[in-house]
Amino acid sequence: MRALTAPLELVALALRYSLAGIVAHPWRTRAWVVGLIAIALVFAFGSTLERLPVTSVQLGYRGTAMEAEYNPRLLKPEIEANRLLPALPAVPDAGIPSSKAYKNIKVLQTADANQFLRQMGAFANWINPAAGCAYCHSLNNMASDSLYTKTVTRRMIQMTREINTNWKAHVGGVGVTCYTCHRGNSIPQNVWFTEPPPGAGHGLAETGTGQGSPDKASGLTTLASDPFTPFLLNAMPIRVTGVSDLNIGNNASTKQAEWTYGLMMHFATSLGVACTYCHNTNNFASWDQGTPNRVPAWYGIRMVRDLNRNYMLPLTNVFPAGRKGPMGDVAKINCATCHQGAYKPFYGASDLAAYPLLAQRNTP
Repeated sequence: MRALTAPLELVALALRYSLAGIVAHPWRTRAWVVGLIAIALVFAFGSTLERLPVTSVQLGYRGTAMEAEYNPRLLKPEIEANRLLPALPAVPDAGIPSSKAYKNIKVLQTADANQFLRQMGAFANWINPAAGCAYCHSLNNMASDSLYTKTVTRRMIQMTREINTNWKAHVGGVGVTCYTCHRGNSIPQNVWFTEPPPGAGHGLAETGTGQGSPDKASGLTTLASDPFTPFLLNAMPIRVTGVSDLNIGNNASTKQAEWTYGLMMHFATSLGVACTYCHNTNNFASWDQGTPNRVPAWYGIRMVRDLNRNYMLPLTNVFPAGRKGPMGDVAKINCATCHQGAYKPFYGASDLAAYPLLAQRNTP
């Protein structure tokens, strides 16, 4: 009990001497108080305002505040982190397809043998430059499928070609390569796993969506901690806003809205933008008042969901346990996997033209 009352006694003693000082030296005390208040105000405002300069980029109609704010000082390291690697030198064709020059070729079978080798060299630089060819191949027998990484890589090549040929509504002519996500890492830095359900609360605190503690998945907010499983793996409705003035036929709950907001916060942090990159805050639901950026974003949601379902999940039994999440699922894709803080990966730069094999359609 003494341990509990001791801090209270110290606080009371401090207050007693403080009051005595105020009575004895009122003007000096006022100066100290004013100074402390000034320091507190400077700290409060200084910690919430960015040091100039700040640049605004207009995204929508004039006078609608639809703009993106950028601080060149903070943007500089982001630009440095979003630079492409120099393309490998071009090589002449060998005149023979890879499937005839090498054994056990299951993707890129029609590629010229020399172009195939050049592309293999790019894979090594993009995914694990330290390990090189040995990350996917047994150096004693390059045709062997003994390493699981070779099986995964084949499927990832097909996924990349799928994006570049069938999802142009999102990636346009810029496209993607393995480096878009991997950036020299064998596992992309921005992937997600389905997390175990949070501990159950009771009464007013009861929730199964993880609110109550800031989470990186939802932009360090206290919104739902897993906005990915319902929307980027499953196809739960994202829209929670009614289409009429009265609440008729709109059964979306507050928790559902917070789940959607968590996903929106993920979009914003992944692209380094705010809501107005796609929406007019006068009417978030209106397509007519939003920016053109909302259209490729709509396709991007469906693209990510398709890739997670048709390319990532089927590899569940291929990955070893050490590469899986706490629920036994494989790593999956979200917006940050490619964008990594930029409104366009590499701020719109592309090296797909240097690697045309990845821009071709998959063959059966």
